[in-house]
Amino acid sequence: MSGHRDLDINSIEEFFAHALAMEREASEQYAELAAQMEVHNNPEVAELFAKLSLIEGKHVDKIDQKSGDRELPHMAPWDYKWDDGAAPESPATMEAHYMMTPHHALSLALKAEQRAAAFFQRIAAGSTDDEVKSMAAEMAAEEIEHIAWLTDWLKKYPKPDSDWDDDLDPPMMQE
Repeated sequence: MSGHRDLDINSIEEFFAHALAMEREASEQYAELAAQMEVHNNPEVAELFAKLSLIEGKHVDKIDQKSGDRELPHMAPWDYKWDDGAAPESPATMEAHYMMTPHHALSLALKAEQRAAAFFQRIAAGSTDDEVKSMAAEMAAEEIEHIAWLTDWLKKYPKPDSDWDDDLDPPMMQE
């Protein structure tokens, strides 16, 4: 028995609605982070976030194709069955910093992929619908591949020194 009975998904249409919402939100948030990094003249991290946004956008297209011509339910934001009210694959934008390094950006993405894998694993374990179980297991396996890819990519960017965010000329708020 799942520890999240009230969060179980037992129809393929509801599953696809969740998967699409999660991937769309991740793509949009990575695009917003890329734009923010551009504004703060952090082009390397901006490019990384833009690439992550494109990757998530491809996931949206793939899920759209898999869902076919099924009529997916329209769901209000509060009706999604996320563990903590936020889409699991969305990057924790509050952890973003205008001087963050690629190491930080990849770490942020890695945490998001880990949450997504755990979400799909929970759905696969808790659903009573065989099609949902199968599709959730497939999506969990894809997220685990992304975790491995990000972990490998992260090895190319060592953890920065503790003073990575020292800024002798920090941005000022306009009044």
